[in-house]
This record gives sequence, structure tokens and C-alpha cells, in this order.
Amino acid sequence: MYKILFLIGFGFEIIGQILMAQGNDFVYQQTPIDFAHWFLLIGVVFLIPQVVSFPNKIFSYIGTPITLIGIVCIIGMCVIDFIFWSQPNQEGRTEFFNHISKFHSIWKPFISIGPGILNIGLLILCLNYFKENKIGVLIIFIATLIIYLVPYHSKLIFGYALTLVGFAHIFYQEKLNQKNET
Repeated sequence: MYKILFLIGFGFEIIGQILMAQGNDFVYQQTPIDFAHWFLLIGVVFLIPQVVSFPNKIFSYIGTPITLIGIVCIIGMCVIDFIFWSQPNQEGRTEFFNHISKFHSIWKPFISIGPGILNIGLLILCLNYFKENKIGVLIIFIATLIIYLVPYHSKLIFGYALTLVGFAHIFYQEKLNQKNET
């Protein structure tokens, strides 16, 4: 069940990123709620049960806390973006931006640096399966490279989609291996 929620979570992340790729004006005009950030928020929450259930191996001991920090940072980013969305006009958003961006203890972990930590943690977690599933790990490695190296916002759509495919491949192969052992 956790693995299914995990994959659904990435589906929500992809939908949220597709909505975000339409631009800030599109996001600010969403009613009655900011659907883009709600999809992102629900998506990362769906990741949590599986993240804490990966096998007890060295990569989990490193990757789980890093991934959880990334999840917390994305949750914080969503809260900040909900406040941006709730401003009645661009002047209010600009004023809020000018205010909050001065606080590096908020801006850096939740907007600048923090959300990307999720992908590093997920890459480390997938290394638990390197011996059994090099293809799935390679897909997630490529996804992480796309997220960090491609300069376009739509990179997150493709990066999360490839991460979804990589983990789906890992989980499917793991299930096949368990079936063959019995």
C-alpha cells in the first residue's frame, strides 16, 4: 500500500508541476483554491509512508532523513506560496516577496535550496536497489540530473515523471523477484 501511495504522490507532484508550468498568473487566478500547490503538498505527504519504510540498509539511514528534510522544505514552500496566492493583487505579492526574501532563515530552506533536497534523498534511497535493479536506479539518476542541470522550469515535470517511472520499475521488479522466490 505504501508503494502505491508513493507512486500516486509522484503523480500529484507531476500534476502540480504541470499547473505551475502555466505561469504565476495562471496559478494566482486559480479559484477557489491554489490547486497547483495543493497537488504538490498532497503529493509529498503521500511519499512519507514509503520513505520511512525503505529497507534497513545504509542508503536508507542516509537517504531517509535527507528525503524527509526535502519533504518538510516542500511543505514550507507550499505554505509560503499559499500566502503569495492569497494576496489580492500583484502589489501585495511584491510587498510580501520583499519582506520574506530578506529572511534567509525562511527563504533559503523553503524556497531556494530546500525543495531540491528531496531529489538527492530519493536518489540515495534508490541506491538500496542498485544490485537488483540497475535500470530503475539509472532512470532515477537521470531524473535527478535533469532536475539539477536543465535550466527550464518544465524540468520538474520530466524529472518527477522519470522518478515515478524509475521507482515503479524498482517496485515492480522487487515484486517479481519476491514472487519468483516463493
